Amino acid sequence: MKNYKAYCLDLDGTVYRGTEPIAEAVDFVRRLQTEGIEPFFVTNNASMTQRQLHQKLSRFGIETAESQIMSSALAAAKYIKRWYPDKTVFVIGSDGLHQALAQEGITQVEQDADIVVMGIDPAVNYEKLATACLEVRKGAVFLSTNRDLAFPSERGLLPGNGAFTTLVAASTGVDPVYIGKPEGHMLDAILYEHGFVKNDMVMIGDNYDTDILAGVHFEIDTVHVNTGVTPMEDVMKKDVQPTYLLEHLGFWTI
Repeated sequence: MKNYKAYCLDLDGTVYRGTEPIAEAVDFVRRLQTEGIEPFFVTNNASMTQRQLHQKLSRFGIETAESQIMSSALAAAKYIKRWYPDKTVFVIGSDGLHQALAQEGITQVEQDADIVVMGIDPAVNYEKLATACLEVRKGAVFLSTNRDLAFPSERGLLPGNGAFTTLVAASTGVDPVYIGKPEGHMLDAILYEHGFVKNDMVMIGDNYDTDILAGVHFEIDTVHVNTGVTPMEDVMKKDVQPTYLLEHLGFWTI
């Protein structure tokens, strides 16, 4: 297998499963670090801050810099700073999104916003959704961290950010720009900030419809691991194949 400069790993299903680390992935990260390569961790999770994700990785024995973690919340903030500098934002989201925007120096407002950005918000209510609709109708740019319609919990599948985003889109007739995988914005942020070229990069993940397609859309190499959402036998039936398929990251020799 080819060697890369930027190894971009999905988290849940690739590096860990909920509260349990995937041993082969932890060992893979350590082997990369032994070779002087610090991988990037790329997640659609917009609810957790960089620090919270950093602490979770640390509990699993992975020591990395917070700057190596790219969430859809942080990517949304970086997207706004890069393409809409000095614009104000109305936010529906949790701490991960609010902190990411603050970290990038973006002004958050309750009305007359230039941009509406939506992330998962356990405290979402009618008034927040109504405000989002009114702001979009007035011409605000409409962004969303990800299109996930549902996410798993101990209670079962709960409504995801994509479900609430779809409500606002249906009401206003305006489709948002989605930041998270399978879009390539998080990978683009890594390339842009670190000066990589696409040939330097690889996207590694367990979910074909998010991780692998993000790499495909961004035109970089991809590695599917059979440790999470999409079984390898299903991936092998897809029209567009990953660059490599692995049972787990223990099979990747650096």
